[in-house]
Amino acid sequence: MNLCTDQLAMMVAAPGQLHSVSYLAFDPRGSAMAEEAKNYHINHGLAEEIYLMQPDLVIAGSFSTRATVDMLKRLGIPVAVLNPAYGLDEVRDRLGEMGHVLGREEAAQALIDDFDTRLDVLRAVSGKRPSAALYYANGYTSGDRTLAGQILFAAGFENASVEAGFASGGILPLEVLAMLEPDALITGRRYPGASRSEEILDHPIVQALREDSASGTITDRDWVCGTPFVLRAIEGLSKVRRDMLAD
Repeated sequence: MNLCTDQLAMMVAAPGQLHSVSYLAFDPRGSAMAEEAKNYHINHGLAEEIYLMQPDLVIAGSFSTRATVDMLKRLGIPVAVLNPAYGLDEVRDRLGEMGHVLGREEAAQALIDDFDTRLDVLRAVSGKRPSAALYYANGYTSGDRTLAGQILFAAGFENASVEAGFASGGILPLEVLAMLEPDALITGRRYPGASRSEEILDHPIVQALREDSASGTITDRDWVCGTPFVLRAIEGLSKVRRDMLAD
C-alpha cells in the first residue's frame, strides 16, 4: 500500500505471492513498474478494502496512512513497515528487507548483487564535474544528503545547491539560483493541468537558465523511489554530462 514498497515487492515476490499493489503503482508518471502493476489487484490504502482481501501480510511505508496501518494491526493482520531509502546505499538495504519480509532472501540478494555491480561501474566517473541544480515545484531543491542528490553525484555532477548551504534540501530562492549559475538545470516533469506550485518553473530566471545551460528533465518514476531503477536515472544523467563535456 505504498508506491515504493509496491515496486520492491513486485521485484522480489515469487509468482502468485503478491496479491495487490496500491493505485499509485499503476500511474506511469510516478511508477517505474506501471505495466507490471496491471498483473495485480488495485488497492487505495483503505483498511476496509485491504481487510476484505484477507492477506497474510500487508507491506506499508513509514509514511503510509497511519490510521489504516493501526486499524489493520488491531484487526490482527501482520503489517511490515519499511522506511524510504534516503541514499543509494540504502537501496540495497530495502531490497534485503523486502527479501526477508517475503522469505525471498536469495532472490533479493541476486538483485542486490546486480545493483552493486552496475552502480560501481556508473560511479567510476573521471574528469570534470559540471555543476547542476535540482529545481522542483515551489522552488524546492535537494542536496547531497538525499537520494536525488546522490543520483546527481553518481552521474558525475557537483550539486550547486550544496554551495548555497542546502545539504539536505529546502526552498531555493530564485535569486540564489540565478547567482549560482549552474552548468545544468534539472527540473521535475510537469503534471497535466494548472498548478500554482509549478508556476515558478515558468519564471524568466528559470527559463534563462534553461537556455544558457544544459538542462534536463527528471524522469520522476526513476528518481522517486529507492529501487534499482535509480540506475536508469544515473545512466540518463550521465549521458547529459558526457554531451556537455563533448561540446
